[in-house]
Amino acid sequence: MSPALNTTASGWRRASGALALVGLLAFAFADLSIARASPGQELMRMAQGFLAPDFFSTEFLWRAIANTLAFAWQGTALGALAGFLMAMCWQWRAVRAVAASVRAVHELFWGLLLLQLTGLSTVTAVLAIAIPYSGIFAKVFGEFLEEADPAPAAALPSRSSAISIFFYARLPLVWNAFKAYGGYRLECAIRASAILGFIGLPTLGFHLETAFREGHYDQGAALLYLFFLLIFTLRWWLRPALIPAYVLAAVAWAPPALHLKPEILIRFVTEDLVPAPLRQGGGLHELLQWLNVLWHQQLWPGLWQTLVLGMGALLVTALLSLLLFPLISPLFGNRLSRLGGHGLLVILRTTPEFFLAFFFLILLGPSMLPGILALALHTGAIVAHLTGRFSESLRLRDDAPTGLNRYAWEVLPRISPNLLAFLLYRWEVIMRETAVLGILGIHTLGFYIDSSVAEFRFDRTLILILATVMLNLLVDALSRGIRKRLRLKPGHGVM
Repeated sequence: MSPALNTTASGWRRASGALALVGLLAFAFADLSIARASPGQELMRMAQGFLAPDFFSTEFLWRAIANTLAFAWQGTALGALAGFLMAMCWQWRAVRAVAASVRAVHELFWGLLLLQLTGLSTVTAVLAIAIPYSGIFAKVFGEFLEEADPAPAAALPSRSSAISIFFYARLPLVWNAFKAYGGYRLECAIRASAILGFIGLPTLGFHLETAFREGHYDQGAALLYLFFLLIFTLRWWLRPALIPAYVLAAVAWAPPALHLKPEILIRFVTEDLVPAPLRQGGGLHELLQWLNVLWHQQLWPGLWQTLVLGMGALLVTALLSLLLFPLISPLFGNRLSRLGGHGLLVILRTTPEFFLAFFFLILLGPSMLPGILALALHTGAIVAHLTGRFSESLRLRDDAPTGLNRYAWEVLPRISPNLLAFLLYRWEVIMRETAVLGILGIHTLGFYIDSSVAEFRFDRTLILILATVMLNLLVDALSRGIRKRLRLKPGHGVM
């Protein structure tokens, strides 16, 4: 991937400086305290567990692995189908708005809502993945179709139907890109499926959380290694010819049978989600008072903490990306160092931010620091990987300097616009993940969403989730505006 950039150095320097300044201001307000009295001792215990994993002490381990894969396959298949149908109508603004709205809500938030209707069931897990993934697939597929060469469609007879044009002149041009992105999204779905265990669904994450919370680090390490094994071997066992068999096996293992009584759904929509003042016969004055209390007690604190943590994480992500991309760039080091750097980045970008934040919370205690570290390490590894790949396209002079001078004066000025583009593309994802880290106890919007669900105050849950949607849409619009202004376009590989 070596996109052509048409931007000015002063433009991206100003944009980078502004984002860095906001990140520094975020650190001024962030809670970076370490609550654990002896994190080093706990880290040693954790390291011992990772060096001596116990693969035989977790009950129903293989059932948890099968559930993780079954939920991921079904959620991805359903999300891809819905996203494909929406992509066919991507020119409609309403379709784009629906896709943006559903993908702005994290899988865990969908899971928390669906639990109230369908319980700890396959349907809950599958829909929690499929609903946001439909919006993601629609966006990516729709943009692939928009960027496809229009010449084949224009060459067809004028009387050709829209369906014929789509399937014979447009779809073949992007089919390989569709398949490649589907494989990447399946990998993301396996991570999402595992994370759903943190809200009680029987996946690997459920057992991993239990093991680490109880201090059984050898058991937790074994589970994490098995999770890595699933992801790292994906390229070998994921074959296009076997996809129908995998989907059928997933449905056979965990049938998505829906046992939902209509009256439960009707009550949830017409009563539980209705603001308490209106449900109790109050009027506009009571509703405004209720919203004012919710704003001061939960909405504003949650939004503020989400912004502070997210912007702090974006700054650290940028710094880590600058430090890590030389590890895999052919312009630096040797074959052995690049092999080690590639392994490090693969591990960091494969481990979900949610898992990393959970580990850091155990080590450091509840503050923003675990969230910032988790988001920065995971996203920094992704951006460093993409930047390192982009650096492969650079050609240096024969007399180019080496070492630090090469990095600072030859490479960094040329990769900086692309690195900024990658960061802006990942900005929405960082904010989305920041909100959901609240489920672990960090006081972002997710903390208040989880609390409102636990208290069965679903009217508050709806308002808080809508706040996350608006925040993510705002960040996405701001990111797109900056990229458009600077003409930064790294492609779809950063989704």
